Amino acid sequence: MRVVIAGGHGKIALLLHRRLTARGDTPVGLIRNPAQAPTVRAAGAAPVVCDLEHTTVADLAAHLTDAGAVIFAAGAGPGSGAARKDTVDRAAAALLADAATAAGVRRYLLVSSMGVDDPPSAGTDDVWAAYLRAKRAAEDDLRDRDLDWTVLRPGRLTDDPPTGTVTLTRHAGSGAVSRADVAHVLAALLDEPGTTGATLELVAGNTPVTDAVRAATT
Repeated sequence: MRVVIAGGHGKIALLLHRRLTARGDTPVGLIRNPAQAPTVRAAGAAPVVCDLEHTTVADLAAHLTDAGAVIFAAGAGPGSGAARKDTVDRAAAALLADAATAAGVRRYLLVSSMGVDDPPSAGTDDVWAAYLRAKRAAEDDLRDRDLDWTVLRPGRLTDDPPTGTVTLTRHAGSGAVSRADVAHVLAALLDEPGTTGATLELVAGNTPVTDAVRAATT
């Protein structure tokens, strides 16, 4: 399967590239900075320079030709302000959905975040609050679309080694999860169409990833 991943130079994406390549898929990493291309290529993906904040639906759709799925794993990243939380974490996710529709790609995985169901509490840092609102808006936008979508909400992300076991459910409770295990779950979700229409929370746990994904089918 050709899988196009927005945020192709991110930590989760780089781990996902390697996993998909190892099993015979063809990952494509969308990147903003051409200097990131060698790292993406070394991880096994084809780098494509496409700034999601400054492109059109038509230009982005051209990169999705023959793709079997798209994954939104992009984010404005540390140090970015509230405005970019909206233009990347919300608007770019919607743009990818528009482009997927235009290109005839139905499968869409959105990497979101825990904590978006409730409005940010009083005293929450403005940038963090903007991030949570942007992620929730991206989810709501996707739910209104005629796509085979799945929303994945990881807990606190770590760079720990993969465990291969997780807790994946609609209400997982607070907790952490390694980026490597997030990548593993994303790859498994591509193989499980029964998770279409599901919003799933992910933290560390004791269930093998394949079993956890199978149990999460709608």
